[in-house]
Amino acid sequence: MAGALEGLKIVELAGIGPGPFAGMMLADHGAEVIRVERPGFVVDSTDVLARSRTRIALDLKDPAAIEALRELVRSADALIEGFRPGVMERLGLGPEVLLKDNPRLVYGRVTGWGQEGRLAKAAGHDINYIALTGALNAFGRTGEKPTPPINMVGDFGGGGMMMAFGLLAGILSARRTGQGQVIDCAMTDGASLQMSMIWGFRNQGIWNDERGTNYLDTGAPYYDTYETADGKYVAIGSIEPQFYAQLLEKTGLAEDPIFAEQNDPATLEARRERLSAVFASKTRQEWCEIMEGTDVCFAPVLDFNEAPNHAQNRERCAFIELDGVCQPAPAPRFSLTPAPAPRAPGR
Repeated sequence: MAGALEGLKIVELAGIGPGPFAGMMLADHGAEVIRVERPGFVVDSTDVLARSRTRIALDLKDPAAIEALRELVRSADALIEGFRPGVMERLGLGPEVLLKDNPRLVYGRVTGWGQEGRLAKAAGHDINYIALTGALNAFGRTGEKPTPPINMVGDFGGGGMMMAFGLLAGILSARRTGQGQVIDCAMTDGASLQMSMIWGFRNQGIWNDERGTNYLDTGAPYYDTYETADGKYVAIGSIEPQFYAQLLEKTGLAEDPIFAEQNDPATLEARRERLSAVFASKTRQEWCEIMEGTDVCFAPVLDFNEAPNHAQNRERCAFIELDGVCQPAPAPRFSLTPAPAPRAPGR
């Protein structure tokens, strides 16, 4: 199968984090993504983000290479670049040049801080971008310092996915209007956007600024992880009253009076301690046999070795192997134009 994006041609200037993730997503679903590397770059066959691309090497300090890239972009639908603001202009590859070469081009620029502002040209990483937006302050337990959710919120959610969405929206617009445009994808903007629901809760007075005190940030004993008898963990998300009732039934706590009021702050810590003791009384597998597949909203906390082998993930083929390298399968799933089989990174 060719994939939903068959016929699209994307030029990706090699970088780290969000750019490669956007390129991978587009390539996964059938777009021809041509990844431009520096000469001498050694392809790592275990690099999941590099799969399914055509790869070329160009020295962008060489005028002939600049002209070769311009020629390549003349027939492309979109470009992805992740340099600091001004770098592409200094190379002679800024939007005014490439959009003149190809008026329908969608010129995607992904950065941490955006194309303007006092921090635009400063270095940074995911932790810095999500810190500035207020998102990082929300991650962690009460009384403890903020905990970075690795680099999911800035690099991938706020950067790569936003860039993939922006490029496709821009391509649809270009096909309708005949005009391309620049997509300014800042990870700070994307991280902020992902917090929209929390901003809504805060505006409604149902979210506290103190982390670890809300029902989605471990402030509630029915939405948390618990250690089991074998030193492993389970995750519970019994928010709705009917799911909370099932949690109490499956843990044998339905008749315990301290659990009668689901959101009573006076019993919160006592309930957490009681649940901790109950979950510690059985192994993770025993809890899976009791709760998995019920409406408790339950899952075992699996590590990287375990996740690909869970029955649910096997039945959905959620993980694949390319040349012996285990990795997530393309997502989402299309009924009419399923994603083609990914290809391992090539030379």
